[in-house]
Amino acid sequence: MARIKNKTIEQIKDETELFLQSKGKKKEKPAKESKKKQTSAKTSAEPAEKMQKSRRPKKDRLTVKIIPLGGTDGIGRNMTVFEFENDIIVVDCGLSFPEGGMFGVDLVIPDITYLEENSDKIRALILTHGHEDHIGAVPYFLKRLAVPVYGTRMTLGILEGKLEEHGLLEYADLTEIKPGETMKFGVFTVEFISVTHSIPEAVALCIETPAGRIIHTGDFKIDHTPVMGETIDLQRFALLGSKGVRLLMCDSTNAERPGFTPSETRLYSSLEPYFALKDRRIIAATFASNIHRVQQIINMSAKYGRRVFLAGRSMVNIVNAAIRLGYMHIPDGILAEQSDLKYLDPHRTTLITTGSQGEPMSALYRMASGEHGQISVGKDDLVILSSSPIPGNEKMVINIINGLLKRGAEVVNDSVTAVHVSGHASAEELKMIHALTKPECFMPVHGEYRHLKRHAELALSMGMTPDDIIIPETGKVIELGKHTFEVTGDVTSGQVLVDGNGVGDVGSNILRDRKRLAEDGVLVVSACADTAAGTVNGDVQIFAKGFIYSEDGSFDELRSVALRSLERAMGKNIRDPESLKARLREDMASVISQKTRRKPVIIPVLTEVE
Repeated sequence: MARIKNKTIEQIKDETELFLQSKGKKKEKPAKESKKKQTSAKTSAEPAEKMQKSRRPKKDRLTVKIIPLGGTDGIGRNMTVFEFENDIIVVDCGLSFPEGGMFGVDLVIPDITYLEENSDKIRALILTHGHEDHIGAVPYFLKRLAVPVYGTRMTLGILEGKLEEHGLLEYADLTEIKPGETMKFGVFTVEFISVTHSIPEAVALCIETPAGRIIHTGDFKIDHTPVMGETIDLQRFALLGSKGVRLLMCDSTNAERPGFTPSETRLYSSLEPYFALKDRRIIAATFASNIHRVQQIINMSAKYGRRVFLAGRSMVNIVNAAIRLGYMHIPDGILAEQSDLKYLDPHRTTLITTGSQGEPMSALYRMASGEHGQISVGKDDLVILSSSPIPGNEKMVINIINGLLKRGAEVVNDSVTAVHVSGHASAEELKMIHALTKPECFMPVHGEYRHLKRHAELALSMGMTPDDIIIPETGKVIELGKHTFEVTGDVTSGQVLVDGNGVGDVGSNILRDRKRLAEDGVLVVSACADTAAGTVNGDVQIFAKGFIYSEDGSFDELRSVALRSLERAMGKNIRDPESLKARLREDMASVISQKTRRKPVIIPVLTEVE
């Protein structure tokens, strides 16, 4: 089938205007015999509420359950369940990075309790593309559920590296799919549609269900001149729209941005002048999975005679996978090994590194803090942050910028000049997808609530009715029938914290203790007691970390408080060690709070004298 290629932005804008004009002629819809029952999910002041009240609809016998387990309450952790009777397919399985206050947490993944409870129904895990927020949690998923995984060649190539790190590659059931193919999973038939994103071989999904056709766009933008790979198959979206689309689920990340997202190729002219400089080493930070961006940086480096060094494990792994699979083309002799670094002319060197989001312990983070073993940053370095901060990461990115500036480096980011282009569709591109698919119902996905709500408002402006739009919430069950579209309940959901090798063992209590340790420190109170005699033997010892009680640093007063607390408790015939510890903790916390207004973690250690 022929595909739309090589169109200019002006042509796209003209097409969009024609679509919008045609939609504008359909402002009035004939009255329906019945309207949908009011539920708890629509686009008013609260998520998951109807935009206006409606009357009870006729009940559908055949409804498909759509359950977001992530991707609807922030950027990341994308995961959506589609369920009909005894069949389930899962779309994407991503992670997100820890937010402020998640001390010591490495990653955040979706809670898959519901899927574990219904494991016998799961027919497939389908991946739309190879970004961390869509595939990063797959190893943790497969450790608990043996489910076949489907994705394009590039997506599975990146995933294989992750599975190998976790020791799962030889056990995983991976099947490659290609854009244009159709596969059947139980009652669901899924067609894979080519879309353009910031990584090769991203796909949208057309899911045929008993309740009608569902289109899930995945992450996309409309770029007719991508650095590599196929363009978005707008013709297929239009053909499916002409056949009838019951529900559109569409990427909302850039719903607040007007106009069109620029082509990735626009970056070349913005970045090239920096690579032409002859007195600077270039340090370019971007997402490791943004293969298009990394390829452009390598091309510019080769043009100006620069050797390239890849910094960061994920950068090395993903680039090696892209080269092996034929998605990246590296000029001979341009990539440098770590052993070459000390011999290279810094002014003819480019470092491509991870850490553009300020992730702790990333390569750029260690450079900014002076903790990188091989690379030190100084006044001859130009650091290009070729990314925009994910919401919630702004403070971490600022900290890295400050660290780099303190070391004398010059830092360029998107606020200075155009060194980043988004991989997500802006408002006019979203309107085009709506106009092409002409959905009966709409559910915005992938974003924070403000993004989802803005996308819902955009759908209203395209002529949809409030009753036909639902803003989803994580864990809410949305049922789609031939005549109904409503929220009917909820399932176990949330976020699971990954801390080292521990998955899910860090809960709110642990985080609360870590927060107190970080803010107020810890106090260990040690005493020897003869509980039979009701006496304390020897001195009470106090050890502190991160906590100061008095200006001279002594704890004499607290020792007296601890001694009196134990003697008073035993005088009241309290002899159980745990009860004594609890009384000691309460008495000391009260005195410390009154004098210092601090709340350190207090750990009593009571040794019984025999």
